[in-house]
Amino acid sequence: MTPALGFSFGLTFGITFTGLPLTTVLGILGGVGAAVVVLYLLKLRRRRVEVPFVKLWEQVLAEKQTTRLFSQLKRWLSLLVALAIVAALALALGDPRPDAVTRDGRTLVVLVDASASMQATDGEDARGERGVTRFEAALAKVRALIAELGPADRMLLAQLDATATPVTPLTDEPRVLEDGLEQLAPTDVAANLRAGLRLALDVLRDAPQPEVVVVSDGGFDAGRFAPEAFANALAARDVRLSWVKVGEGDANVALTAFAVRRYPLDKSQNEVLVEIYNPTEADAAIELELLGDERTVDVQRLTVHAGERLRRFFQNVSGVDRTMEARIRRTDGEPDLLPADDRAYARVPERRRARVCVVSDGNLYLQAALLLDEYLDVHESTTTQGLCEGRFDVYVFDSWVPDATPPGAALYLHPRPREGGVAPFEVTGEIPGPYFERQDRRHPLLQFTALRDVNIGRALLVRPEPGDRVVGADARGPLLVAGSRQNQPFVALTFDVRESDLALRIAWPLLLLNAIDLFVQERAGYVSSYATGDTWRVPVPGDLASVTIVDPDGEAREVPVDDGRAVYAGRRAGFYELRLEGGASELFAANLGAGEESLIAPAEALTVGTIEAGAPTRGEVGVRREIWLYLVLFALLVLAVEWWTYHRRLTV
Repeated sequence: MTPALGFSFGLTFGITFTGLPLTTVLGILGGVGAAVVVLYLLKLRRRRVEVPFVKLWEQVLAEKQTTRLFSQLKRWLSLLVALAIVAALALALGDPRPDAVTRDGRTLVVLVDASASMQATDGEDARGERGVTRFEAALAKVRALIAELGPADRMLLAQLDATATPVTPLTDEPRVLEDGLEQLAPTDVAANLRAGLRLALDVLRDAPQPEVVVVSDGGFDAGRFAPEAFANALAARDVRLSWVKVGEGDANVALTAFAVRRYPLDKSQNEVLVEIYNPTEADAAIELELLGDERTVDVQRLTVHAGERLRRFFQNVSGVDRTMEARIRRTDGEPDLLPADDRAYARVPERRRARVCVVSDGNLYLQAALLLDEYLDVHESTTTQGLCEGRFDVYVFDSWVPDATPPGAALYLHPRPREGGVAPFEVTGEIPGPYFERQDRRHPLLQFTALRDVNIGRALLVRPEPGDRVVGADARGPLLVAGSRQNQPFVALTFDVRESDLALRIAWPLLLLNAIDLFVQERAGYVSSYATGDTWRVPVPGDLASVTIVDPDGEAREVPVDDGRAVYAGRRAGFYELRLEGGASELFAANLGAGEESLIAPAEALTVGTIEAGAPTRGEVGVRREIWLYLVLFALLVLAVEWWTYHRRLTV
C-alpha cells in the first residue's frame, strides 16, 4: 500500500492506492501517454485521389487553407481525449480509495427486538407520525443506522425473540442490510437477550471497534440469564453496548390464562377459565366475549382494577365441540396499546370412549360410580382371573395388585400387598382413623370434590417414591398419591372406600371419574393450549416419522415425530392445524407465553450487570463506493463521446 496523496477540493481528502503502487500507475500513465502523443505527432499520409476537374480540386485546396487552424485544434482536442482515457484507466488500476476506507471501521451487531411487546401501537415512524407499532418504529431506526455507516463499517442484523436469528451476513453493503430488514417480523414470544448477546460475542470476536446495538423497548427479564457473566465478557473484549429505545406508553389489559375442560359426569358440558390482567395503575372497563366453534357463547362487561388479575369461570357451556376463543376490548374509551394479548385460544377435549379394565371381587360402590359416565367402556375381571384380555386405557385394581406393572394407567384402591404382586410403593404398616388433613387443591384429581371431613376406618402406611405427588394426606402418612411407574401413570387411594363414608358422598364418583379423565387426557396428550416460545410435543396418532403443521399465518412446515409426539416450537398465537396421512387433520391452540410481555411500559435504561447501554456511535463520513468504478465509467463515457463526435466529423 502506497502513501496517501492529498487532493484539495475545499476539504482535504486522503487517497490511498490499494491496487497497483503509485509509481507503477505513474509509469503506465507516462509510457502509454507518451505513445499516444507520438502517434498523434506522426504526419498523416494523404490518399492519392484522381479528380476529373481541376477547378474542383482548386476549390478544395482553397477550403483547406481557410480551415487549417480549426483542423489542428480538432487534432489537439482528440489528443486530450485520448490522454484523459489513458489517465482514467491507469488510475483505476491503482484502485484509489479514501483513507477512511482503508482504516479499521466499526463492527456492529444489531439485535432487533421482535417480541410480543413490540407489537404495541405507540411507535413513531421516520416521518415522526405516531400510531405505528414499536416494531415498525424499530425498523425505521435501523434504517437510520444503516444510512450512518462509515466507509469501513460492517454490520450484521439479527432478529431477537426466543432465539437470536441472523438475517444478514457481516457486510458493508447497505443494500444487503436493507434486504435483511424485509425478513424481520414480530412474533408472540418473549425476547431472549441472553441468546442475542451470545450471538454478538461470537460474531465480534477479534473484530475492530466491536459494538452491540439493541433496538428494543427494553422489556427483558434479567432473571433468565446471568447478566454479570455477560457484563464481564463484554468488558474483557472491549465490546460497546448500545441501546436504541422505542415505545413510550403502558396502557394495556391482557388475557393471561384461558383453559377449558369437560365435566367428568357430563361431557356435553364444559367449564371455561378466563384470567384478565390489568398491569396499569388505573382501573379498566372491558367487554369479555367468549366464542365456541366461532359462535358467540357469552358476553360480560367487567371492571378490572389496577394491578388486578381477575378470574372468571364460565360453567355449563354446551354446544361446543372443537375450539373456544376469548376476546377482550376496552369500553371506557382508554387505549389498549397491545392487541396481541387481547385474544386467547383453546382446544376442547374430544369426547372419546375410554376402555376400562376393573379387577375386583365385587364392589357395588365402584360399579355404580363407573355407570355414571356413558363414555366408559367397562370390562370386569376377578382377582383370580387377573387382568382383562386386550388393550385398555385404564386399569382399576380393587384391594388387589397385579403380578407386574400394568401396560396402561392404573388406579389402585387400597393396594394391599400380596405374595407375587407388585404394589406401586412399599407398605410399612397401618394408619388407624386417618383424615384428609392436607390436600393439594390445585391437582385435577380434587376438582369439584370435598374430602376434609371424610371419615376413614384405617389406611395403609405407605412410603412414596421420589417423584410421587401426595395429593391428600393425614399427618401420619399419605392417603391419595399420584405418580408414574415404568412410564405408566398411576393414582393410589391407600384405604378401602367400603371402610369409610367416602362411598356415600358425591365426592366419590367425582374422584374416580377425575382420575380416569386425567389418565385419558394424558394418554391422548390433551393440552388446552400450548405456550408460545416453548418447545411443544404434540401427540400424533399412528406410527409416523413426520407430520405437517400449519401455523395461524397459513405457513406449512414438516416437523419430525419423536416417540409419538411432533416436536415443534411455535411463535404465533392462534390455532394450528396438524395434517396427517390420508387427508385427516387435528387442531391445537397456542397462546402468548410469557406474562411479562403484557407489561409494555418501556424500560428507563438497559443494563447488563454493571454495564449500562449508551447511544450508538456514528460512522465516519466518507465515500463508500470504490473510486475505480467511477474512473472506468468516466473512460467509457469519454469513449462514447469520442465515438459520437468522430461520426459527426467534429474531431477528424
